[in-house]
Amino acid sequence: MKRWIWMAFMAVGLFTQTPGALAAGLIVVDEKYWLPGPPEHIPPWPRPPIIRPIPRFAPLEINSVNVSTRITDQVAVTTIEQEFFNPNPTRMEGSFLFPIPRQAHLDKVAMDIDGKPVEAELLSAEKARRIYEDIVRSLKDPALLEYAGQDLIRVRIFPFEPNSKKRVTLKYTQVLKADDGLVGYVLPLTMEKYSAKPVKKVLIKVDLETKRSLKSVYSPSHTVEIKRQGNAKATATFESADLPSDTDFALYFAAEKDEIGLNLLTYRTSGEDGYFLLLASPGLDVSDQRVVPKDVLFVLDTSGSMAGKKLDQAKKALLFCVENLNNNDRFDILRLSTETEPLFDKLSTASSANRERAAAFIKDLKPMGGTAIDDALKKALAIREGGRADSEHPFVIIFLTDGRPTVGNTDENQIVKNVKDRNPGKTRIFCFGIGTDVNTHLLDKITEETRAFSQYVLPEEDLEVKVSSFFSKIKEPVLADPSLKFSGDVRVTRYYPNPLPDIFKGSQLVMAGRYSGNGDTLVTLEGTVNGKARKLTYETRFPETASENEFIPRLWATRRVGYLLDEIRLHGENSELRDEITQLARKYGIVTPYTAYLIVEDESRRNVPAQLRSMQTFEKDTAAREEASATWNSFQNERGGAGGVAGARQSQSLKMADAAAPAASSGTELFSRRYGLAPANPGSTTPEPDSRARLVQYSQQARFVAGKTFFQNDRLWIDAEVQSQTNARPVKLQFGSPAYFEFASKHPKAGPWLALGQQVQFHLDGVNYEVYE
Repeated sequence: MKRWIWMAFMAVGLFTQTPGALAAGLIVVDEKYWLPGPPEHIPPWPRPPIIRPIPRFAPLEINSVNVSTRITDQVAVTTIEQEFFNPNPTRMEGSFLFPIPRQAHLDKVAMDIDGKPVEAELLSAEKARRIYEDIVRSLKDPALLEYAGQDLIRVRIFPFEPNSKKRVTLKYTQVLKADDGLVGYVLPLTMEKYSAKPVKKVLIKVDLETKRSLKSVYSPSHTVEIKRQGNAKATATFESADLPSDTDFALYFAAEKDEIGLNLLTYRTSGEDGYFLLLASPGLDVSDQRVVPKDVLFVLDTSGSMAGKKLDQAKKALLFCVENLNNNDRFDILRLSTETEPLFDKLSTASSANRERAAAFIKDLKPMGGTAIDDALKKALAIREGGRADSEHPFVIIFLTDGRPTVGNTDENQIVKNVKDRNPGKTRIFCFGIGTDVNTHLLDKITEETRAFSQYVLPEEDLEVKVSSFFSKIKEPVLADPSLKFSGDVRVTRYYPNPLPDIFKGSQLVMAGRYSGNGDTLVTLEGTVNGKARKLTYETRFPETASENEFIPRLWATRRVGYLLDEIRLHGENSELRDEITQLARKYGIVTPYTAYLIVEDESRRNVPAQLRSMQTFEKDTAAREEASATWNSFQNERGGAGGVAGARQSQSLKMADAAAPAASSGTELFSRRYGLAPANPGSTTPEPDSRARLVQYSQQARFVAGKTFFQNDRLWIDAEVQSQTNARPVKLQFGSPAYFEFASKHPKAGPWLALGQQVQFHLDGVNYEVYE
């Protein structure tokens, strides 16, 4: 949604609503730099064209945004540094605006421009709203209405020399709010949509330090890298180059005295079942006595197809794993080809001598023969049975293969049945599929049966990095076979992951689900430690209503869709599964080339009026619809190949999502990678010539905004809820009219929806509103 407005969250000028997000202010260039006279028709993408006055200058650009935040317990000090560029041959001036984060309590604000301190003006939310409305009136663009209800920092920018850079630095302090021991930090990021171009470099770094042991550290909005430094410190980092996002950056953390910290967040509207997010983490504050010894069996496919780079990377990965075994662990290595060959033929201690022997064995492995998967798994499970008398210790099989079973029993269902029959329920079999010639259904059914998961490594990806990263996470088990129980009147349903995975030192369980009932509740976390039962009890509360944490329903829906897609992919389609996927994908904006087809077909089957359908342009594109149909059939039926692996990875990314927005876009990325499509150009207004590329475009024409999904149809944004509210009272609002601004003032919740454009339809409090030009 490009917008011609002379401000910059990422740039000043061509106001592009590409889905993007950065923490920064915006520069509003003075109106005197606009030419009077006839308007110009500018067709931005993916939002419809807008009539704008003709500017006399090129849009300002942002070269970089660097955010550094230091949080000590509940006090956060945030420093934001932006570098703007003026590509014009003339000097300019304007105002720098920064909407203050919601619910922030500021006790210090400092600013400088090009290293020189300046005096900033702090405006109340009411004064800020009047400024925003004035800008909307003059520029005929509703973008700033999403910031209604927020305070504002303002400072004059002059001069901005021609063809020069200007660096703006803002620093503020705030006291963060805690909820059930969980502290939340939010950074305003929805600003790339106000830019002509994506920012070249974005870096967000949050340093955490707490007095008590730091347990959970979690972002529901972005895929962050978390590095822990000791028991009470951690750093969360998000970095991107030209990477769009349309959500604010959010980070939650908890400092707890319990050996495993457990925290609860909820969201619930009146009269409906609620949503919850539960975090559990031991942090790094785990003594060596509490780390559970584990048994590990590495099964490596050395068939002829593994020759070359694949086997070289696999051998390096196994060497890393062996070197990083704990001293009290036991292990063995099983070579898989036409026959199976064990190293020790039993579980052996991870002594220096045994590690050296294992290293020599790994280095000597050669590619040859076929792939006897059934025999290898039988042998692996048999080694466990005779390996240790006290078999309560976690037993992990790490299985690496690049192919399908070709020797011995090759029947997929029988191989899975054999695993089930020989596994007492304690063994985890983690599968790594290498390349695209693997049977994803077989590997995923094995991991489903053993409470583990699969990963698929494409030819251009590094297997060594994937395996070593995974093994580092499971290096030190803390609680095996965990389960949760809830007391009182609360009933928890449809939670994911299910069953729960083992909990490891430095790791984190993120569980999302639904609940009914309400009130004070005891949550009991049970499992085994060194073969002995362990029970931890926590007091918490599931409320009757909870309006904060609006991200939880979408995260839950994302995981639910992943689970349902896997049910269809692995066990077959039925109408109930398909209908639920469609309903959730439409309601929560989980739109990918895999789900877009379901949305279109469902609305056609239900005879939804054409003007209310979600993806009207897509429906009329016969070639793209045929491509979508083929994609859905491929997802259901292809066990291997590029289509099978892409489908497996799509389900996995949704099922294991910690942040909804990145997971929702993963299907489009996987589809594009499968067919070698170039990344979509957010600024393009021209339909792609290739039907597959157009399918990608259509899947990107949806926005999840403040709890609602909107679909773009020509110049109109339609709330997905409108089509089910046909009996609601209709009300029209002319864009820019007094009634329009009065509505925006009375309903700040609708600000982000109004900000989509000049033509919007949405449902609110029993009324279907239509904003028109």
